[in-house]
Amino acid sequence: MRTPKMSFTAAGDMLIQRMIPADYDGWDQVRAYVKRGDARFFNLETTIRRGDHFGNYFNGGSYLRADPRVLEAARDYGFNMLSFANNHTFDFGYGGLEDTLRTVSDAGFVHAGVGMNLDEAASPAYLETGAGRVALIAMASTMASPNNYAAMAGRQSRRVIGRPGVNGLRVEEKIEVTPAQFEMVRELIEASGVNAYNNILRNEGYITGSPAQGEIPLGEKIEFFCGDRTQYHTYINREDLTRLERSVQEAKAQADYILVSIHAHELSGDSKETPAEFLVDFAHRCIDMGAHAVLGHGPHLLRPLEIYRGCPIFYSLGDFVLHNESMTSAPEDMYAMQGLTSDAPLCEVFRRRSNNYTRGLLCDSRMMESVIPYFEMENGRLIRMELLPIALGVEQPRYRSGNPFFAPDRGILQRLADMSACYGTKITVNRQGIGIVTWEGV
Repeated sequence: MRTPKMSFTAAGDMLIQRMIPADYDGWDQVRAYVKRGDARFFNLETTIRRGDHFGNYFNGGSYLRADPRVLEAARDYGFNMLSFANNHTFDFGYGGLEDTLRTVSDAGFVHAGVGMNLDEAASPAYLETGAGRVALIAMASTMASPNNYAAMAGRQSRRVIGRPGVNGLRVEEKIEVTPAQFEMVRELIEASGVNAYNNILRNEGYITGSPAQGEIPLGEKIEFFCGDRTQYHTYINREDLTRLERSVQEAKAQADYILVSIHAHELSGDSKETPAEFLVDFAHRCIDMGAHAVLGHGPHLLRPLEIYRGCPIFYSLGDFVLHNESMTSAPEDMYAMQGLTSDAPLCEVFRRRSNNYTRGLLCDSRMMESVIPYFEMENGRLIRMELLPIALGVEQPRYRSGNPFFAPDRGILQRLADMSACYGTKITVNRQGIGIVTWEGV
């Protein structure tokens, strides 16, 4: 089916905790670039405070909440679509989630990925533009905290309302081991009794299913299986994949273009810059189902750019705004994690966590450098892409750093080009410092 020519801009994590002045050096260039797109997306990496709520036991690493007016800054930048399905959605429990949901809706942003039940969270949201109609579907594999699914929304039953939460993408973990290692693992697990309680629950019917032939479970999540090598594998939960497929099918009947947002911290190997095995599979499946772009975010740095079957996959767009240490309050739990009480100033929490400001997101230039893509699509395929390199001021005082500005001279595009080369993606830099993307088959 022929679809109209449309343009898109996208940004990664907007971890915003303080107001952004519209006259800071760099605002105008970033804003003008974002507004080039018909559809303009970002990930809202905070809750929005309207009432007072307790801090959730499961949180995203910091307890993030911001004044509702920060959405005015997002609107002023030019954005019109967002997701806040991420590991901070539940920082302040159900109350914080509902406050954020209402505030985002009241502000007029098209949003997806969070709802009052799972069907609502999984439903596509639609942006109406003069050029065409765009659907947004959003999921998160990293939810309340890594490998914890407490933030997963629940479906309604015939008599009980659904559970508010995120449209989760659960990850199944398996470890491939050699035959000799497999026998050693079997002996260790049986001798230790680590699976004893789960075996009882399985016999009582509270855990369904039995391990497949040639597999050994370790607790509830990880399984070992016998293979040719030693390797950690991650796979997409089939139920979540089926739900995604239904959402894409619905969006195909309702929109010219489909964007899929995915918040994923998980990695492959020992580098944050390498997407997890399941994430590559997920992105390819999205395009195979009929989506037109996959917008990844989560690890706070850039990951490779792939053009798959004529459609862009951003494995991570990095940070757009990073105010990670500009919080003004926190629950007692956050102080306790650093051996403190709330009698101490909050800055002492950050000082201890960062080892006197020598480690952490605000000390790593990769976390403070990113790109904003502008791309055009026609008849369902990519026809043009440019990249605006941005930096967030790692060299500035911590209380002023974190706002994006055009940064053509920091090697950001070259770093992205190097990590994307294995996917067949080429990035060159024009005289204005803008990245020009080409790919195999073009």
